Amino acid sequence: MTGPTRNASPGFALAVHGGAGTLRRGLMDEARGALYHTGLRASLIAGRDILAAGGSALDAVTAAVLVLEDDPLFNAGRGASFTSAGTLEMDAAVMDGRERRAGAVAGICGPRNPVLAARAVMEHTPHVLLAGEGAVAFCRAQGL
Repeated sequence: MTGPTRNASPGFALAVHGGAGTLRRGLMDEARGALYHTGLRASLIAGRDILAAGGSALDAVTAAVLVLEDDPLFNAGRGASFTSAGTLEMDAAVMDGRERRAGAVAGICGPRNPVLAARAVMEHTPHVLLAGEGAVAFCRAQGL
């Protein structure tokens, strides 16, 4: 007779970070904390499902970040923080280690999902970084 078996390791790891903002414990009740955990879990599941199906790390990371960008609780996309001038400017970057490629956008206002803009820079330009109005114009041209 053998003992209980464990599921085999999936052969990958995925981690997400919910933002760089300051959360004060005194202002975080159990219900609000549960909302953050739900958002983080949804992000992990989005990425995990792609990896488990044999998808690329780049697709998994993009999917995980999209979930965070679409959730106003997180300091990304919809939940971006205001600049000192009171404007919303977002940054994003992606890297494909296998192909040694990277793409990034900085200081953009307008596109809903900056991670898609960063990926478009990597996949559709010879550049690594586009910033400001040039990046916004590129995003418009890409339909972002």
